[in-house]
Amino acid sequence: MENLQLQKTANEIRKGIITAVHSAKSGHPGGSLSAADIFTYLYFEELNVDPKNPKKADRDRFVLSKGHVAPGLYSTLAHCGFFPVEDLTTLRHVGSYLQGHPDMKHIPGVDMSSGSLGQGFSAAVGMAVAGKLDNASYRVYALAGDGEIQEGQIWEAAMFAGHRKLDNLVLIVDNNGLQIDGNIEDVCSPYPIDKKFEAFRFHVINIDGHNFDEIRAAFKEARETKGMPTAIIAHTVKGKGVSFMENEASWHGSAPNDEQYEIAMEDLRKAGEALCQK
Repeated sequence: MENLQLQKTANEIRKGIITAVHSAKSGHPGGSLSAADIFTYLYFEELNVDPKNPKKADRDRFVLSKGHVAPGLYSTLAHCGFFPVEDLTTLRHVGSYLQGHPDMKHIPGVDMSSGSLGQGFSAAVGMAVAGKLDNASYRVYALAGDGEIQEGQIWEAAMFAGHRKLDNLVLIVDNNGLQIDGNIEDVCSPYPIDKKFEAFRFHVINIDGHNFDEIRAAFKEARETKGMPTAIIAHTVKGKGVSFMENEASWHGSAPNDEQYEIAMEDLRKAGEALCQK
């Protein structure tokens, strides 16, 4: 898929995120929006997955370690064809299969239930080990938040992955600089993120997480890296695409009201029109 089409798809995914969170009157739009371009590239370019056969044995595995940004994953899965886009409006509603955090038992395309921060990456490492033991062809990808990597379990998993030379494993860190309590540097700085992963024997790539040329090159480099896992540090903007949400920590876990919803959707509509004119 060409970059322009990826940008258009990411814009539609952002619309789905805002629609879902507004409908639920709760949820996490900020980190979902910052990761939307990563989600788009993963599911429309990188991952070997099949919406018609979500459990196929040789599929690539993806674990959303920062499970609270489920709206971003759900919108991507829906636009990819795993379930109807219309179902996004049932997010967090009683009886809906689209729970506040990913549930592998009920949501097509979800390989691991997640939400307790730090634990998802450990599950991904386990999947990568299993792939090595089985001499399987699939690769394993995980997305973590930059606030999430303050959790010690992330570093236990990283130490193990580096020691075991899991070159079938890719961790993407959504480095938008903000967490629920504010700037990650002020809460409990994880910087320098790249040097830490290098110390744990990871191949590290820093990218602009909204630039599809850089995203494409990073995943290609990760596939070509042998003998060590890869960490892609994606520098992003929290709330990307919605004017009043960008770089605002308050939108980590807040839902837009009706007026804010209209403004957000208008922002995304205009962005979509601009892309169509390119």
